[in-house]
Amino acid sequence: QVQLVESGGGSAQAGGSLRLSCAAYGNLYSTYCMGWFHQAPGKEREGVASVNHAGTMWYAEAMKGRVTASYSNDQDTVFLRFTNLKPEDTGMYYCAHFFAPGLEGPCPLQRQSYRHWGQGTQVTVSS
Repeated sequence: QVQLVESGGGSAQAGGSLRLSCAAYGNLYSTYCMGWFHQAPGKEREGVASVNHAGTMWYAEAMKGRVTASYSNDQDTVFLRFTNLKPEDTGMYYCAHFFAPGLEGPCPLQRQSYRHWGQGTQVTVSS
């Protein structure tokens, strides 16, 4: 029942910055995880960052220092700010969500854990 809509993608030069947004529609209820995933052309979808219902963020080790996630609970929106963009960042970025009752510890960054997905937003980084 959760719908996710990504926006903010586009073309950027290496070293630049982008801010992606994921708006969630529908009742997210009590405990949940939301995540950002990146799928490069011809590659598997990989986790970038995650946030739980309390607003705590986690990041993939390879992305730490270049991405910052934030969450607006009132607006049910998750943001992902990219800095120092690299050509390898090119690809589709997807927002995802799943209900996580009783979750302890960080939200996962594994694709298989998530049940609701947005359609993605394209990011193209040129050198």
